[in-house]
Amino acid sequence: MKRITSLVRRAVEDYDMIREGDRVAVGISGGKDSLVLLGALAALSRYYPKKFTVVGLTLDMGYNPDYSAIAAYCKSYGVEYIVKKTNIKDVVFDYRQEQNPCSLCAKMRRGALNDFAIENGCRRVALGHHNDDVLETFFLSLLYEGRINCFSPVTYLDRTDIYQIRPMIYVQERDIRGVVRRLGVPVLHNPCPANGVTKRQEMKDLIYELDHKLNPGLKKRLFTAVQNGVAGWERRQ
Repeated sequence: MKRITSLVRRAVEDYDMIREGDRVAVGISGGKDSLVLLGALAALSRYYPKKFTVVGLTLDMGYNPDYSAIAAYCKSYGVEYIVKKTNIKDVVFDYRQEQNPCSLCAKMRRGALNDFAIENGCRRVALGHHNDDVLETFFLSLLYEGRINCFSPVTYLDRTDIYQIRPMIYVQERDIRGVVRRLGVPVLHNPCPANGVTKRQEMKDLIYELDHKLNPGLKKRLFTAVQNGVAGWERRQ
C-alpha cells in the first residue's frame, strides 16, 4: 500500500486535488479500485501537510449485497462509511431495458453520487480510475468517437459546485490487484449482468496485446501522450 499511497500523493500534488480542510468522499462500489483508493487516501490523510477528512460513500444499486465487510474495512482506517439505497438497477435494466446499459448507468451513478456527497458535506468526490482506465478511455474516444479525449484528473462541476478528483491516475491496475491479494481487501462480487462484456473490456484486451506482444512500453508512451496532448491534463504544481 505504501507504493500506491506514494503515487496517489504525487497525483494529488501534481493536480492540486485536495485543499486544506476538505472533506473528501470516496465513491465505494465494492470493487478493488475504490477500496484501495479509500485505504490510500486514509493513509495519506494522516501525514499530508493539508489536513483533510475521508468519507466512504456507497450507492446500493438495487442488488442488496452485504456491505458488512466493507464497513469493517472502512472502520479499520478510521473512515466514516455511509450506504444509500437507489433504484438505478431497475431503471437501467427493467424500465429502460437498455441494450448498452453502461453509459446510462454511469451517468445516473455519477449524478446520484454527487448529490450524496453534497448531502454529507463533501465538495470533493474521489473516483477510483487508475492508469489503465486512462488509456482505455483514450482508446475508446479515439476508436469509437474519432476524438483525442479522456477524462481529466480534476473536473469541476459548476451545477453542483463539486470537484471530481482521480488520485490513482499514476497507479497500475496490476499493483492494485497485488495489494488486494496481500492485504485481503474485501472486494464484493459485481452482480451487474453487463460486467466483463463491455467495449471497455475490448479496449483493455487490445492494449494488453499491443503492449505485451507488439510494442513493449506502449502504455507508458500512451500515458505521456495523454498528459501532453489532452486538455485538462496540464500539471498544476
